[in-house]
Amino acid sequence: MAILFGTRGPIGELRGLPNLEILGLGPDDARALLRSKVSFRLDRRILEQIVAETRGNPLALLELPRGLMSSELATGFGAIAQDSLTGRIEEGFRERFSALPADSQLLALIAAAEPGGDAALVWAAAGRLGVPPSAATAAHTDQIVSMTERVVFRDPLVRSAIYHAATVATRRKVHLVLAEVSHQEINAERRGWHLAAAAAGPDEEVAAELERCAGRARARGGLVAAAAFLQRALELTPEPRLRADRALAAAKASLNAGSFKVALRMLAAAGSASLDNVQRARLTLLRGQLAFSSGATSAAAQLLLAAARELEPLDIELARETYLNAWGAALFADRADAGDLPEISRAVVQFGTPAGSPRAMDHLLDGLALLVTAGRAAAAAELRQATDMFAREEATIAWGWMGVTAPFLLWDDDGARAICSRQIQLVRATGALEQLPFYLAALSIVVARSGDLAGAETLGAEGAEVRAATGTGLVAHGPMYVASLRGTDPATAMIEATLSQATEQGQGLAADIAHWAAAVLHNGHGRYEEALTQAQLASRDPLDLPPSAWALPELVEAAVRTGKPAVAQEALNRLVRTTAPAATDFARGVEARARALLSAGPTAEEYYLQAIACFDRARLRGELGRAHLLYGEWLRRENRRVDGRSQLRAAQDLLSAIGMEAFAERARRELSATGETVRKRAHVEDPTELTPQEMQIAELAISGLTNADIAERLFISARTVEWHLRKVFAKLVISSRKDLRSALGDR
Repeated sequence: MAILFGTRGPIGELRGLPNLEILGLGPDDARALLRSKVSFRLDRRILEQIVAETRGNPLALLELPRGLMSSELATGFGAIAQDSLTGRIEEGFRERFSALPADSQLLALIAAAEPGGDAALVWAAAGRLGVPPSAATAAHTDQIVSMTERVVFRDPLVRSAIYHAATVATRRKVHLVLAEVSHQEINAERRGWHLAAAAAGPDEEVAAELERCAGRARARGGLVAAAAFLQRALELTPEPRLRADRALAAAKASLNAGSFKVALRMLAAAGSASLDNVQRARLTLLRGQLAFSSGATSAAAQLLLAAARELEPLDIELARETYLNAWGAALFADRADAGDLPEISRAVVQFGTPAGSPRAMDHLLDGLALLVTAGRAAAAAELRQATDMFAREEATIAWGWMGVTAPFLLWDDDGARAICSRQIQLVRATGALEQLPFYLAALSIVVARSGDLAGAETLGAEGAEVRAATGTGLVAHGPMYVASLRGTDPATAMIEATLSQATEQGQGLAADIAHWAAAVLHNGHGRYEEALTQAQLASRDPLDLPPSAWALPELVEAAVRTGKPAVAQEALNRLVRTTAPAATDFARGVEARARALLSAGPTAEEYYLQAIACFDRARLRGELGRAHLLYGEWLRRENRRVDGRSQLRAAQDLLSAIGMEAFAERARRELSATGETVRKRAHVEDPTELTPQEMQIAELAISGLTNADIAERLFISARTVEWHLRKVFAKLVISSRKDLRSALGDR
């Protein structure tokens, strides 16, 4: 399952597409289409044509793409390029077609060969071929095709049957005429594809035109369409060196679009050619990137490291980008002993920093190399600069998903949210499905820590759909972490399944996240021995990269509760080495809460209060609820029952509202131990509390964006924005946008 992309975002949220409304395609139908097994960026005219010919029927919309490659659909020629019609259906359509007059047959073939449904273009081609206007009457009367302002076939299968009923020579003749009548600028991509369909063999002139079409498609965000043009250009290219270049370009576009099988085929084509040094380095780079996306992270790290070294004397900027890719692959691999990260980081330091103004990725790469070779304190400034630049600069897919590692290393969920939100918007718009799962997983963790578990689950579900569409071998982990926060039964099964898959595939990061999630789950239920074991497994990374660093607070809590102060103190010392250079409220909060667990008397209380204040400022509702819980437990053990009750009530209310049921039950038990009668509360959100999405929409509205602008940015409909704003106004007890700033300021 994956997302069907249009020229402005997911199809279910397209603005200004009248066909959806005219044909009565409602929200549920659009959602069904959104969840179809399609992962490409459709040309708007192709989208309108598909909707028109399926009459907006969601079942037909879902069935039409089955068995087609995304590249076929992206160009619009997939529905007529298949030979999958069988039996009586195909034969029936062909019999009706063959009964038409010759002119009507030719007109229907022209219409079938032009998937955009452009009636003017069809009639122009028909005129060139001597087809009179009267030819439309028979086809229309027989209900095969209607030609008014738009050419619409009775059924998409009719189009395919008609196209394949014609001879190859006749089809080429029709495509050539369609190319001749297509405007070189307005319909440049359509013209190029028709020329390619008309070609009888290798033709460099047509191949070059297709390459230009790929550039235009890429510029408008159509990565899959660009890959399709490049694949066809490769087939028509006679010159060996150009074939290698186009094969590599097609592989890159296919990889970015999540079409891994196509990318592998294109790399095989490139590898069979005679390559120069630059081409060989690019081939190694793409093989490494494909290995990573397919789940072979350890092999990917070494391939990418080799590619970076090959590129050093050839292309400095690409070499550094490749080193960053290699670092990311090593991060995902099994790295209990640090793995390949030291070797890659030393190579980066030896390579040096390029002259001129450093890019965001340069700061990130240098920061990551310093982190390994000189320590976190030495790397903090570079990582902070990278976070700031990634968050405020124009989004780009060039650096991959690695931009989010900087804020995670700095305990900066606000920075991570900003980067993920911008990048998700970009990769959705461009159809760069390869990167989308990474950002969705990262954002789901951030959203979950903010207390919006439902929002995190939605992101996790979308990530699962994209993973299924692309066939990536990388292990998913976002839904598992949310389940561990909820503390419900499915969490254990999800953790075990993730550990099994991650161990089998050598993906150390996914295994560490599973152990971290298990530690959270067990701490929530008060099973501290189990939590201790899992937290120790999650924090084996000698560099304390996430999630190892995130597991250290769990380790401190579990060690204190199981009477192992030395283990807790060692974990705290490691934690401080990650939080002190970060200097964020998140970092200060987790450090203060951990220190409180290892302190006594007024010092402990001071740390608890500091943690609560930090988490409150950072809007980390889950961490805030746990801080109230630990403080309340400490107060009860200090025989300050009245004070403890207020903290435990706050913890139970907040944790229940979020849906962190295990931790909420822990608070309830503690409240009962103080002598207070407590009923288990249902999970009900505070009706006056803004959800993270409502807060985001409110802040965008304050900045002056219209509902349409906000919808465009967040990939939701303007009507959905209006609905959220009405809820915001009700919660803030205001009536218009002009009151938003002061109302949020008061909060």
